[in-house]
Amino acid sequence: MNLSNLKPAEGSSKARKRIGRGPGSGYGGTSTRGSKGAKSRSGYKRKIGFEGGQMPLQRRLPKFGFKNINRVEYKVINLNTLQRLAETKALSKIGLKDLIEAGYISSNQLVKILGNGSLTIKLDVEANAFSKSAVAAIEAVGGNAVKL
Repeated sequence: MNLSNLKPAEGSSKARKRIGRGPGSGYGGTSTRGSKGAKSRSGYKRKIGFEGGQMPLQRRLPKFGFKNINRVEYKVINLNTLQRLAETKALSKIGLKDLIEAGYISSNQLVKILGNGSLTIKLDVEANAFSKSAVAAIEAVGGNAVKL
């Protein structure tokens, strides 16, 4: 056996349909496109959502709502999460770097600390935003809430 006598398995490859090569081929004339209309022309491309001239769904439905371009999206972290993190890693200060290393946030996310859960350890917490209840709970155990 050598490269000159290799060939694909029987029935595994098929010749492509050669359209528009005259009437003898059986695929001449209209070249399998039918007769007349936009679909038979060269360069035809159906628009997304085209429904044959009927008013498309996206134009039948009313417009509503808006996107606030000034919205600031925070990743929220609760006090019980901070408590668990401080206990497992023996931390007295928690910053964004600690939260990234623990896998709670990614490097480009903003963090807001919420007051869900309880805090028993004195912690200095750095974050982009705090809820009032979170600040009260952190300061109640002698810690600091530092807004970045």
